Amino acid sequence: MPTPLTPVLSATWDARDSWTLDAYEKQGGYQALRTALTMEPDAVVALVKDSGLRGRGGAGFPTGMKWGFLPKPDGGPRYLVVNADESEPGTCKDIPLMLASPHVLVEGAIIAAHAIRAAKAFIYLRGEVVHVYRRLLAAVAEAKDRGYLGANILGSGFDLDLVVHAGAGAYICGEETALLDSLEGRRGQPRLRPPFPAVAGLYARPTVVNNVESIASVPSIVANGPDWFSGMGTGKSAGVGLFSLSGHVTRPGQYEAPLGITLRELLDLAGGVRHGHELKFWTPGGSSTPLLTAEHLDVPLDFESVAGAGSMLGTRALQIFDETTSVVRAVLRWTEFYAHESCGKCTPCREGTYWLVQVLRRIEAGKGTEEDIEKLLDICDNILGRAFCALGDGATSPIVSAVKFFRDEFVAGTHTPAWELFPYERSTLFAEVPAR
Repeated sequence: MPTPLTPVLSATWDARDSWTLDAYEKQGGYQALRTALTMEPDAVVALVKDSGLRGRGGAGFPTGMKWGFLPKPDGGPRYLVVNADESEPGTCKDIPLMLASPHVLVEGAIIAAHAIRAAKAFIYLRGEVVHVYRRLLAAVAEAKDRGYLGANILGSGFDLDLVVHAGAGAYICGEETALLDSLEGRRGQPRLRPPFPAVAGLYARPTVVNNVESIASVPSIVANGPDWFSGMGTGKSAGVGLFSLSGHVTRPGQYEAPLGITLRELLDLAGGVRHGHELKFWTPGGSSTPLLTAEHLDVPLDFESVAGAGSMLGTRALQIFDETTSVVRAVLRWTEFYAHESCGKCTPCREGTYWLVQVLRRIEAGKGTEEDIEKLLDICDNILGRAFCALGDGATSPIVSAVKFFRDEFVAGTHTPAWELFPYERSTLFAEVPAR
């Protein structure tokens, strides 16, 4: 029997004016906050720990444990920062969540701030999504007018100021320490760790940085209990998550289901690969995760199983590519993105991604050599584990896995251009619309 969809975060997305406070309250919104404010902060942390919620931003680190790393209060400020700088190619779950239901994020942020005893919280949003920025600002204003934000929230004695900050559109700011530097007004570049943000984060004070979906999951956990949440998913990967299907799939979109569902089940729900074609390769967690193939259709999409298959669950951005796609071309486009977005702080990433692009362009143009294939792997080996942050490592993942599964296409790039082997018009998602 196929795994059913389990709408939790997306349950109200189709409600009329779902982004408004009135609509959110009709669906039980802010009741979890009322419950949380009657609990001691440490009890809220323990509840989230017991639920088994793991970070939904890619790394999968246990959320409650992350909250528990903060040192004991010393009378100084501490901060909550929500990482809403969604920039990974193929990842598109946080923006629709904030657009359709911003109050679930606001409520989650208030509960999380209460749990870690923070009086100031920030939502760091990717600046290009102006429509989401305006919607978050409106949601924060509504919440403040209704008494859910500000001084003495609901008479509990807890104060919280929530700031929505728009970034300038740098992919590197998705890395939590680069985000903190940007939030402080500096150039977004990753910091040397230790110290970790839990000890010295924003303004050198204890800070928790969580992904949008992680924080948005908190209200339902408080409302329904940790056993309800841990009862879904798998033993080590509890709960539900948003799976973003895009590319050569009949019905692309957001599918919310328990962790552990397989791509085969999701494709069945999404109408399968587009008519007349078959799956060639796919990404389980965005473009910085190693590619998988049709052989991996039945791998459970949880942190452990995907790692066992040689990839990462990441952000559950399932980009689907059929047999019309050149893997060389796809990998080159991703690598061009990483080379452009490298902050330049470390040599392996700054120089390595540049040279990966040059070699891949030769292969795509059919002007590569057998030595170029080995050169690609050698450059990747010199980036992996040597870059200052995960951007460099992520840039190598699709290349190494592509050579592993589709080496023949790279060999073909020594004599035939990719656009001849895989014409652009065959891979396009949309038929050309005739001019009127």
